[in-house]
Amino acid sequence: MATAEVGFVAVSRAVVAAAAELAAEVERRVVGDENVRTAQGNAWAAICADRARAQARADMDAMVAALATNASQGQRRKGQRAVGSSPRSSASQAALVSTR
Repeated sequence: MATAEVGFVAVSRAVVAAAAELAAEVERRVVGDENVRTAQGNAWAAICADRARAQARADMDAMVAALATNASQGQRRKGQRAVGSSPRSSASQAALVSTR
């Protein structure tokens, strides 16, 4: 019984290896040798995506902070009391800006 299991495992591994080689060859033929995905290329793409997300987050934080500052200054210029002008709400406004 153990010999049959070992034979089955060997055949399964051979089939998987052949399928992987076939998939790699198809990819090379379709996209070309210079455009084949690699682990290094995937890692670089992930780094670029992380940097882009961080930049977008920083831009959004700056925009929210600028809008909050402009809104509070605009209300004060008109002599109106700003919504949420209590000490508790100023802490709430500070929480609007992300710390990431």
